[in-house]
Amino acid sequence: MRRREFIMLLGGAAAWPLAVRAQQGDRMRRIGVPMTLAADDPEGQARLTAFAQGLQELGWSVGRNVRIDYRWAAGQVDRYRSYAAELLALSPDVVLAVGSAAMGPLQATRSVPVVFVQVADPVGAGFVASLARPGGNLTGFSNISTELTPKLLELLSELVPQAKAIALLVNPNNRAAESVIRSAQEAARAKGVQLQVLKASTETEIDVAFASLVQLYPGAPVVIGDALFITRQTQVVALASRHAVPAIYGWRESVVAGGLISYGPSNTAASRQVGIYAGRILKGEKPADLPVQQPATFELVINLETAKALGLTVPPSILARADEVIE
Repeated sequence: MRRREFIMLLGGAAAWPLAVRAQQGDRMRRIGVPMTLAADDPEGQARLTAFAQGLQELGWSVGRNVRIDYRWAAGQVDRYRSYAAELLALSPDVVLAVGSAAMGPLQATRSVPVVFVQVADPVGAGFVASLARPGGNLTGFSNISTELTPKLLELLSELVPQAKAIALLVNPNNRAAESVIRSAQEAARAKGVQLQVLKASTETEIDVAFASLVQLYPGAPVVIGDALFITRQTQVVALASRHAVPAIYGWRESVVAGGLISYGPSNTAASRQVGIYAGRILKGEKPADLPVQQPATFELVINLETAKALGLTVPPSILARADEVIE
């Protein structure tokens, strides 16, 4: 290569980052991320890594042109809500919302774009006008827990065929609770099993629900992926173990923590997609124009150690479909 051509090429390469900064603006962008988990939780760190990866795919690099403000609620729902409000006060360019728990303070703003994840029914809950055209400052990803409820019930029936009745643990404060209950009732009738609905909206009520579960002896509980049960997963898993009841969960983390089985959307895959949506908004797209997405990647996770402790033999049909087996 001639010296003159090399100097011109070098000059162009040096100017390229400046052109990118000029296109995106010199201002460091800011994202608020309240997390339901603790700062040292490996699952939380995995989600944040995937979130940063999604941002990077759109040209946003943490520390270079975007800053992320984290708040770790460590399982405390009230703390999570207060952190969401606290992050809004920092005037971020985008806020991430996990589940419906933070939507109260986040719905109060109409100026800050919000990308949500793990929301069961965003239309029914009034968060967006429609999935295709959200219409406001909120968009994101539904976990379709209502649609997944029959699948959870079916898996639990296959794993515990001797159970003549199944319990459904729901948070009555969740706006999707009634639709989840109806979905479970229809699935239970189709399977020919009885369904007992147990409601809990606080830590104490979770204890009471499991106590009544043992008295009723319904066979096995389905734990719906509500923000309360996700943040209190250590308590829920411990109660299932203490009372020796086989439970199925809507998220992988509870099985990693010692739960029996789970089936639901991949939180890591969803976190990457949330990062992509946040990156698009930082580039100027409006949440109102970004359709609410439904999960495309699902995980079936089984804890064989827990199954052994409960005296259960996992059918080969379930093992063959499992994405992850914990031994």
